Order: sequence, then C-alpha cells, then structure tokens
Amino acid sequence: MAKTPPRTSGRTGRLLLVAATLTALAAVPAAAAVQTEPVPVQTKERSAAAPSHSGGPRNVAERVAHFYAAYVDVANDSGDSGDDTAATELRKFYLTSELRSRLAKWEQQNEADGVLMAQDVPTAWKVTPGDSGMGHTWSTVRLTWGSGQDRTYTYIAVQSDLATRKISDIKSKY
Repeated sequence: MAKTPPRTSGRTGRLLLVAATLTALAAVPAAAAVQTEPVPVQTKERSAAAPSHSGGPRNVAERVAHFYAAYVDVANDSGDSGDDTAATELRKFYLTSELRSRLAKWEQQNEADGVLMAQDVPTAWKVTPGDSGMGHTWSTVRLTWGSGQDRTYTYIAVQSDLATRKISDIKSKY
C-alpha cells in the first residue's frame, strides 16, 4: 500500500500558496523586462576586430613602411611652409648617406622629391615586401595619387641593407 504525504493544516497551506504566488509575481516583471529588452544584433562592424598593426624592429619591410608613413605625414603637414627639418631628420635616420647624396642630385635635376619621385604629396601608400639576396632586400612602395575614380598609382622599388636595415636605393619600379 502506497503512503500518502502528510497533510498540512489549512492555514499553513494558504501561507505557502501566498508565498509561492508572491514569489511568482515578483519574478514576472523581471522575466518580462528581460524579454522586452532588445537583443544585440551582431553586425559586421561590431563583430569585426578593431584594426591593429604589429611588427618588430628587425623586419626591414616594416621599417620601409614606417619611413613612408612618417615621410608622407611630414610632407602633408609641412605644405607650403618650406620647413624640411622633419623630412631631413627622417632621411638621416632611415636612409644611407650615399642614398641621401644621390637623391640630392636627382632632386636638383628633376625639381621633385626623390623619396616620393614626385612634386606632389600622395594621398596614401602601401609597402609590399619583395625578394632578398646578397645582403639586401627589396620592397615595392605603391603611392596613391588623388581619390575616388581619379585615383592613380606609382610604384617605387626600395632597396634596404639587411645588416643596417637602412634604405640604400630608391628607383622607379616600372
């Protein structure tokens, strides 16, 4: 024969029923609030990681990229002020003395900036590492001119010395 659970008194049962009802009523607004809040939607922008860049001082192509980034910034900032101090310091740090001498001659003959191989300042740059051999490595620098559909590109071949990581030659790629 099965046992039946003991009965509680009427008063105790009503108290339990009231307590359970109050607990349930308190939970309803909380559950409703959770359900009525908008669910965040993952968009491409939100789910994509923030752009980042990393590198190291031994990576020669990175150094070429750093040089062109800083050089283009300086050229854009100096505008018509004629102050070449920052550009000169960048050249001293990143370029060999022999290249600086060759660039000075090229610039006199061409009346243009030898690093950019142009009279104007590009709107963007991109560096792609290339082949290495015999103590040197080559990078291709793509300079962007203009914007939108009027955009054009020039390509520069940049040679760096692997031992010093200094840029030792700059010439037109094509």
